[in-house]
Order: sequence, then structure tokens, then C-alpha cells
Amino acid sequence: MHFREELRDFFRFLRKPTLSRRPVEREAANSVFADWFGGLDVSRLLMWALFLWGINLAVFGPLAAMAAGAAGAEHRLNLQNIPWLQALIWAPIVEELVFRFGLRRPLLLFWVVPVAAVSMVSGPVWYSVSLVAIVSLLLIQPAFNRRKAIAHTKQGGAGDEQSVVGRVVQQVLGKQRVPHGVLRIYRQHFVWVLYMSTLAFAALHLYNFVFTRMPLWLLPLMVTPQFVTGLVLAWMRVRRGIGAAILLHGMFNGGPLLLVWLIIQFMPEMAA
Repeated sequence: MHFREELRDFFRFLRKPTLSRRPVEREAANSVFADWFGGLDVSRLLMWALFLWGINLAVFGPLAAMAAGAAGAEHRLNLQNIPWLQALIWAPIVEELVFRFGLRRPLLLFWVVPVAAVSMVSGPVWYSVSLVAIVSLLLIQPAFNRRKAIAHTKQGGAGDEQSVVGRVVQQVLGKQRVPHGVLRIYRQHFVWVLYMSTLAFAALHLYNFVFTRMPLWLLPLMVTPQFVTGLVLAWMRVRRGIGAAILLHGMFNGGPLLLVWLIIQFMPEMAA
């Protein structure tokens, strides 16, 4: 699928969100592997990052800047201490787990989101980083456990053998197949889940500002770039998988930070 076709699919998705996903390369019957690794087309994700940088620079960024100026808000970003690791690794992982992982895994939403949300609020301290790492490994491990079982079966071994770790993960994750009735109701209300999670994602980024005065009607305008980006990330999560959404999130965060760093290095008077 060409980028132009994906772009049209994205706008169709906004009008009528669905849970269907485009075909991605996957190991035999391994949906978990496909969810994390099947959609990692770096060149295509870079195109989406360029698209987001372009529309935010041309349209939504200036709109948010004007709203922030009218609200007397200043950004918390410390130009002398750019949080590279937090923006490129921590935020993409933890925010995608909180706001978008459950879009296609609604049964896991009830324990993944609270755990990830507590870690997000705590920030990248040792215990929250450890918690997110454990959760991520639990979620990813079935992909490789299934691959090992398939390889073992092809070699003539018993297909139902499972490692101790695999059995523990299965107990923790529980049955991932959503009952048909529940899935039907979820599909009917998916549009609300999608847009409410995106609104919550955008609202989170109000924390990036320090306010002196705060007209409430300006607040949505200040996080318009994050709302639009959240919609693209939600589409990416559904169509290409959670791994692609995390990687695109990191790419998107890296662009503005790199621009700021270049300005500081080569045009310090502008930064001042």
C-alpha cells in the first residue's frame, strides 16, 4: 500500500473507525508478534513523521502557539537540559500503553492501563521504569514463545510443550479472545473509545505548560497538535500494530527536539 493510499485510509478511519487492520508480515498464526513487530516499516513510518511535522509546523503548531501566548503560558522544556531519553523512549512506550494499547486488546486494558498510568504519573524513576519493563516483557513474550513452539513442532517435537515463563505469562494475561457479544458491543462504541482516549492523550500535554492566566476555551487549542498526532497514532496502532505506534511516537518527538538542539548549537542568540 502506497503512502497516498494509507493517507486516504486514515481519513476514512476518522469518519468511521474500525478495528480491521491492514495485512502485515507475520509469523504463522502469531498475532502478538505481528502486533509488536509486523508493521515496523521504518521508511513508511518516517513518511508519517514528516507528514505530522509538516501539518503541525504549518497549521496546528502556530495555532497552539497563539493560544499559549493568549493564555500567558510558557513551555516547561528546559533548553539547557533536553530530555532526550524521556522523549524518545520513555514517553512513547508508556503513553502508547496507556492510551492506545487497549484499542485492539480491550481485555488487557483493565490491568495494563492502570499499571502504565501509575508509571506515567511517577515519571522515569527506577521503580516505574522497572514496572513498565516487566509489563512490556509480559506483553511481548507470547510472540517469541509461540514462535519457539512452532519451530519445535516443525522439528518433530510436541506442539503443546510450553516453558515455565510461557505458562506464567498465560496465567497473567488470561484469555485474550474477546467473547463475541462483548466484541460486538465494543465495535459499536469503538468510535467513542478512540476519540476519548485521544482527547485524554492531548489533555495530558497541558502539563507541558506553566500558566499565569488560564481562559478555559483556549486549552483545547493549545494541545491541537497532540490531538491530531494522537489520531494518527491511534490509526497506526490499529492498522500496523502497537510497535509501529511506539516507533512513530518516538520519531515524532525526536524531530522538534532535534530542531531545538540545532538552534541552540548553531544559533544560540535565537534560543536566548
